[in-house]
Amino acid sequence: MTELERVPPGVDPNVPSSARVYDYLLGGKDNLAVDRQMAERLLKVAPDSRLVARANRQFQVEVVRHLAEQGIRQYIDLGTGIPTSPSIHETVRSVHPACRVIYVDYDPVVRLHAQVLLADSPGVAGIQADLRRPGDILADPHVTGLIDFDQPVCVLMVGVLHFIMDEEDPAGIVAAFKKRMAPGSHLVISHAMAESDPEAIAQLQAGAAGSPVQSRFRTREEVLALFEGFELIGPGLVPVQDWHIGPDDTRIPLLDAPPRLRIDGAVGRVPA
Repeated sequence: MTELERVPPGVDPNVPSSARVYDYLLGGKDNLAVDRQMAERLLKVAPDSRLVARANRQFQVEVVRHLAEQGIRQYIDLGTGIPTSPSIHETVRSVHPACRVIYVDYDPVVRLHAQVLLADSPGVAGIQADLRRPGDILADPHVTGLIDFDQPVCVLMVGVLHFIMDEEDPAGIVAAFKKRMAPGSHLVISHAMAESDPEAIAQLQAGAAGSPVQSRFRTREEVLALFEGFELIGPGLVPVQDWHIGPDDTRIPLLDAPPRLRIDGAVGRVPA
């Protein structure tokens, strides 16, 4: 069977997907030729991008494990991407089996994987929706059925907001979720930074212009502004490979030098 014959309904094999590009960088196999071409273009510009992708994933896993240990039992992962182990629900349920998780992505491939992998996982659901329409996500019956917004919830926007252009109002998207988040809730963001290598940014933006994987590299001040109304915990906004909370650091060091394309991460808490 050819690759074209294996493309799920609703997927354009000529258009790259950020979820599938990320899957390729993490060593996955659920990607198409157009995704691999875009990923290889990225690797040519920034050869350490595979390590940055792994560090971003490590950041996400460390954060949700910490929050589960602090008693957070509800998670909404926006821009989930292709499922990768350890997943969020695997991680948080290793701390407490009652944790509930909603995965959200607009890519049909992600939805198909979620249907298969989560079929026998009560309390975990995957939906196909666009982050640019937060009202649709918040009103989805899977979300309203699993998430109690009167209790603390963790909302994750890991590696996704840099695909939201300024005219699509990323701050408004964050605010729509914050409005529903009870005191003690947490917001997790990782974002491509304007403090990256200028030549690498220019080359990547030229290659991705007009496609779904075009990125808006924001400054530190712009990313911090997304956390308006939240209290940052841990080390604040730092490169994802440097984010850590707690006395013991058992992570495997992934980067021994600053990457050409930098991703920073931070965690904010809704004050009591």
